[in-house]
Amino acid sequence: MYTIFAPLIRLALRVRIEGRENIPAEGGCVVAVNHISFCDVLAVSCVFPRRRLPRYLAKAELFRIPLLGRLIRALGATPLDRRGSDVSAVRRAIAIAEGGELLTLFPQGTRQKGKNPADTPIKSGVAMIASHAEVPTLPVCIKLKKERYGFLRRTRILVGKPISPEELGLLSPEPDYRRAAETVFRSVCELGGYTPSVLPEGKEQ
Repeated sequence: MYTIFAPLIRLALRVRIEGRENIPAEGGCVVAVNHISFCDVLAVSCVFPRRRLPRYLAKAELFRIPLLGRLIRALGATPLDRRGSDVSAVRRAIAIAEGGELLTLFPQGTRQKGKNPADTPIKSGVAMIASHAEVPTLPVCIKLKKERYGFLRRTRILVGKPISPEELGLLSPEPDYRRAAETVFRSVCELGGYTPSVLPEGKEQ
């Protein structure tokens, strides 16, 4: 499935990756990506090395759909039973990263089609999972024209340098997950040249 579909996805979305050398060659890592649409999973997975394919948590119902289930599994998805608790999902995510794999998370939590990612709210889960798994975080930015996918419209995947738990202050007795998540997502946005449209109160341009 990967051999057949990855090249087709790269062609249809004109996917190009920059910063491939920043992808850790081994060990667990949390991959933090801005979220635009369902195509994010396809775009990111099709340009990462097959031996370092990012993993995703996807609702179990998707795996029962013919062909789609096989495709997303081939691209790194692992089923999550949404009838379980949030705690079980978090434990599953931590286990993936602790096990030496790349775990992809979207700090925005939901799709933000057509929006400047620097203007969108984020959640702190990406920092919390990196902290418990004690793994670095890899910022990745999906850069699109007008923040929308289109057939044969260029898709750039920009990979930054890994950020260690120490740099994010995640090894302290009481880590600040919110601040750490903001630092990570700021790095994601900077890769794509995104800046907030409205500066926080008290800040000057």
